Amino acid sequence: MPKEWTWGTALKGVIPPLISPLTSAGDPDEAAMASLVEHVLAGGCSGLFVLGGCGEGAWLTEGRRAKVVRAAVRASAGRAPVLVGVMLPATGQAIEAARQAVDEGADAAVVGSPYYYDVDGATQQRHVEAVLDAVSLPVLLYNIPQATHHTLSPATVRLLARHQRVLGIKDSAGDFEAFLRLLDIKKKRPAFSVLQGYEHLSAASLLQGGDGLVPGLANVAPALFVALRRAAENGDAPACARLQTEIEDLTGLHKHGHWLPALKAACAAVGIGNGMPAAPLAPADSDQRRSIKAILGEHRLFG
Repeated sequence: MPKEWTWGTALKGVIPPLISPLTSAGDPDEAAMASLVEHVLAGGCSGLFVLGGCGEGAWLTEGRRAKVVRAAVRASAGRAPVLVGVMLPATGQAIEAARQAVDEGADAAVVGSPYYYDVDGATQQRHVEAVLDAVSLPVLLYNIPQATHHTLSPATVRLLARHQRVLGIKDSAGDFEAFLRLLDIKKKRPAFSVLQGYEHLSAASLLQGGDGLVPGLANVAPALFVALRRAAENGDAPACARLQTEIEDLTGLHKHGHWLPALKAACAAVGIGNGMPAAPLAPADSDQRRSIKAILGEHRLFG
């Protein structure tokens, strides 16, 4: 299908890490994925990241991961790139997932640190380079030590950024000093995109020269993050501060149970999916859903 985007613009916007809407039986809900894609693209988002943390990629079976990618690619219809997480614990699994992503029409693979066993920077570098060697897709690096229990250090990222098919990095660590060191990589390679995935640092990161955002709450409120991105682009610090305050308040929905079922419940409240997480997590209960809807209502996102 013809593509209506370029990496130069897509990686300078808002790329939501999409939830994976599931049926009550745990299978991907293609119709709900189509609704989600329409929702975020209508909100001004520039890309689609599936099978990340919000997309439960590490918890879905191989067959279900394929269905999620297929549904997102079909719904995107070339309007925005589909980036597919291959955040699995070992290199062999990540390569298999990357090849599956190619087969399903993905535009890029998102690769982070291996996990379970302790690894150092050299091991992380070999892991990413093995995926690059196995598939022709470009790669976005992903630093999320709260999930992998290993940090992709700025030094390791700098080495990996020498590969022209490494597009950039999504950093969700919440370490602003390290984020600024990642921005330094752009001095030698301006096309290397540095994206913030930690919502609390959204405005600060953009105002310091970050290229874009990958925020989970953009599943629910895409236009809010797109407005922040535009305000930062215009150098409007007061508007950025106001929009960041809105984001901080909206993150309160994560306090109502586990953050992932809470996010899925918020999506269900705005008409996307049924709130069902992958097993063994349980969906938000009625009290949690009520509290989440109240927060959404305060932001005119529900009711």
